[in-house]
Amino acid sequence: MKRWLIGATFLTVLAGLGVTQHLLEQSAAAQTRGAVMAPRFEVDPTFPKPLPNGWYQGQSIGLWVDAQDHVWIVHRPDVLDAVEGASSQTPPTGECCNIAPPILEFDQAGNLLRHWGGKDGPGYQWPDSNHGLNVDSRGNIWIGGNGAMDGHVLKFTLDGKFVMQVGKKGVTRDSLAQDHFFQVAKTFFYGPTNEVFVADGYGNRRVAVIDAESGKMKRFWGAYGKPPDDKAALAQGAYDPTVTYQHFRGPVHCADVSNDGLVYVCDRTSNRLQIFKTDGTFVKEVYMARDSRADGAVWDTAFSRDAQQKYLYVADGRNQKVRIFDRQSMEELTNFGKGGHYAGEWYSLHNIATDSKGNLYTVETYQGRRLQRFLYKGIAPVRAKQQGVPWPSGK
Repeated sequence: MKRWLIGATFLTVLAGLGVTQHLLEQSAAAQTRGAVMAPRFEVDPTFPKPLPNGWYQGQSIGLWVDAQDHVWIVHRPDVLDAVEGASSQTPPTGECCNIAPPILEFDQAGNLLRHWGGKDGPGYQWPDSNHGLNVDSRGNIWIGGNGAMDGHVLKFTLDGKFVMQVGKKGVTRDSLAQDHFFQVAKTFFYGPTNEVFVADGYGNRRVAVIDAESGKMKRFWGAYGKPPDDKAALAQGAYDPTVTYQHFRGPVHCADVSNDGLVYVCDRTSNRLQIFKTDGTFVKEVYMARDSRADGAVWDTAFSRDAQQKYLYVADGRNQKVRIFDRQSMEELTNFGKGGHYAGEWYSLHNIATDSKGNLYTVETYQGRRLQRFLYKGIAPVRAKQQGVPWPSGK
């Protein structure tokens, strides 16, 4: 009888444990079903590999991932001081370091592949200040420039062979100009219409659209889809977070087009995205970190790689975060990152891009001066609105 009672008690405990486990699993599943879901990332501190030739990377202000998942950046080698570029001095003052060419291409293993650019050539003028890089679906590199004399964009092959210059140097602000830009921040190739959307940018205050083959200006617009007005834009004065500005305060830092034909425009120091149709029709605007001052919170955007591009990533270079939005509702789901110089941190996060696997890449300007990769770990419940540094979990 004693053994029977012990056995019955044991079976009862097991049954109770089974019921408890089942209830816990049901509860976890229910919590997951009700939880906010978002992409999860972990920093990859092994990417990229160190540059060869003692090269030093300057302010990194353009980024794209091509159809082969090769990562392209443009940086400013001329910002290196006499200590950082000691080997490049005449005569050299030390062993470290040399100035790297401005255009750099990396494979998925982090190896440097092609490198070129930085000088004028037959038929074209290199920008005084590199800014922005885009690779189109036909294997061409597009770059801009926001130097004091830069009023053009350039098109090259992947090997650095010159194809076309649109605009010219030596111009001044004119957001109604048909034949040039002024201090371009970024370009974006849109395949369905074979057009390039130009965030024009630091001097001008508009989005301009050109034909990708001829370079002909097709249309342009300012804030809310209205004609740009430089005088009115400049008269808006110092930033006030309580004001809804009727013109881009600028820089107009990105103009990226989604698969469903929406143009996401970064009005950086207004701390807002304005969203348009590709013909310039205004759709809506979204503010973030509206109390941010100085150089603003909205620096660049990138899309998740699912067919619907369900998620929009926004680079916030003032607050050193990547913000993740549900693109349909434009609700911010979560954000990650923090300020600093260690892996997974940023000092002036400037541009972001995704590869075919959903991994996220970032570059930093000012004293950040680097490229980082954040590995996509799938869709997961959001545990915290602000995640901090997405350090590898080891799982």
